Formats: sequence, structure tokens, C-alpha cells
Amino acid sequence: MSASRSRYQQTRPSRITDDQIADLVYKLQQLIPHDQIRNTRYHHHKVSSTKVLEETCSYVRRLQREVEDLSQRLSELLQSMDTNSPQAAIIRTLLMSP
Repeated sequence: MSASRSRYQQTRPSRITDDQIADLVYKLQQLIPHDQIRNTRYHHHKVSSTKVLEETCSYVRRLQREVEDLSQRLSELLQSMDTNSPQAAIIRTLLMSP
């Protein structure tokens, strides 16, 4: 076997099986706090992968909006208080954390 062929086989991404996809979708489904998704037992009433992915995307977008809103509110609060106060230091720490 040639060296280039051997390297290709080592770096080529392995194919994911249908069972692995189903397992990943099931795990993702458990993270979504929507009643219609979470309360459905995967092995009893199969929820489509598409539905789980759509709900996940929607949930992540909602979380992003909440983070932006909270960041804005913290910034406004920081501007309205004494910048040397302990509370201002806490808010600055919250705004700077990743």
C-alpha cells in the first residue's frame, strides 16, 4: 500500500452509523426543555431528527437573545451606579467572563 493511500485512510473521516445518529439525536432531545420534545419517549414515539434539530436551533437562538438582553441590562446597571462600588466590580466581572 502506498504511503499517500495509507495517510488518506488514516485522515479520512469515519462514517457515522444510523444508530450513532439516532443516539446523538436522542441525547440532544434530552437537552431541549420543550414539553412536546422532552416528554416524548424516543423508543415509544419516535420524534423526527428534523424536529429535534429545529427545536434545538430555536432554543439556542432564544438563549443567545437572553444572554444579549442580560448583558445589556448589566451594562445599563453598571452605568447607573458608582463605578468604585463592590457591586460595580461584580458586574464588571460578570461582563468580562467568557
